Amino acid sequence: MRRLVLGAAGLAVALAVAGTTYAVAATQTTKAPVVAAAPATFAHPGVFVSRAQLDFVRGKVQSGAQPWKAAYDQMLGSRYASLSRTPKPRAVVECGSYSNPNNGCTDEREDALAAYTLSLAWYVTRDSRYATRAIAIMDAWSATIKDHTNSNAPLQTGWAGSSWPRAAEIIRYTYPSWPNQARFGTMLRTVYLPKLINGSSSNGNWELSMMEAAIGISVFLEDRTSWDKAMAKFRARVPAYLYVTADGTLPKGIGSIDTRTEIINYWQGQSTFVDGLSQETCRDFTHTGYGISAISHIAETTRIQGQDVYPEIADRLRHALGLHSKYQLGGGVPSWLCGGKLTLGLGPVTEVGYNALHNRMGIAMSNTQRLTEQSRPAGSNNLFVAWETLTHADNPA
Repeated sequence: MRRLVLGAAGLAVALAVAGTTYAVAATQTTKAPVVAAAPATFAHPGVFVSRAQLDFVRGKVQSGAQPWKAAYDQMLGSRYASLSRTPKPRAVVECGSYSNPNNGCTDEREDALAAYTLSLAWYVTRDSRYATRAIAIMDAWSATIKDHTNSNAPLQTGWAGSSWPRAAEIIRYTYPSWPNQARFGTMLRTVYLPKLINGSSSNGNWELSMMEAAIGISVFLEDRTSWDKAMAKFRARVPAYLYVTADGTLPKGIGSIDTRTEIINYWQGQSTFVDGLSQETCRDFTHTGYGISAISHIAETTRIQGQDVYPEIADRLRHALGLHSKYQLGGGVPSWLCGGKLTLGLGPVTEVGYNALHNRMGIAMSNTQRLTEQSRPAGSNNLFVAWETLTHADNPA
């Protein structure tokens, strides 16, 4: 039942030196010392997409190359790219469980995704209308929002807070004028970061999305202390979210969840553990996809910042992508896995990890490759994932 784990000694704890190219075969892991501290100097734009990655995308779209041109057309045809979009900011965004109540939750997430979408459109086209519309959305929220409330406030803050700094980094460092950028930074520091930085004791996708937002915000603010705290939580959460057999007979615990009974209950009652299983696999693939996506997004940002964590998490991420891709593609579900029944719906979340692990690091990922290629162009989950075929398909930068 168990699959081969990269490296006989188990999970390698590794980080790349900036600019290093890794070629990792399917049966080995590159080892390097972990870098614990934040970058001495932050790279910009440096949240999820770098200038080199953006330049690669722009060149592909302008030349009409596929799949980037189709992905760009998909993005430009979405509601998020509308030049007539009117933002809907609120002073208090109230989000209850399963969006009940939903007082500004959808509006905030979609405005943040729109700002990111418009910033990408600006970079590709150099049409200033896209940049000024992105700025108008960010300015409207930074002039208005004061708090997030109710039970889903941390998750909502994580989802919206993941998209805002991606947009803000592109605009701030590639567009010549944004008078209210300091106010936007104040919003991230005072409204978003306090809700995020201490993490969550809820399901893993919550804390991973929250740490994605915290790390992106840390880059925009050049806040080394928040970066370090968020990265420490990320490093603790990943092995408690994605299992590999090198962990032993049980997944890693998190917080006070550390006994066999507690861990099995936390893992949705699953008691047989195989490489790539997620803490939420037996809940559903949709929430699992949120967690896998946030892990990939964080890794992309660390790579841009010269502190690549992909080698550190490669075993877990490649197995998780492979296992969930297999069943999303229609593979038969064994009786020992979630009682023989899975709730599918992984979402557009494989492109980033597949590009990093397969294309950059040379890891064979047949199931993930098949799912990724047949799902192109990957769209948006309307929460915090958007246009990843455009930004990351075969992107070597």
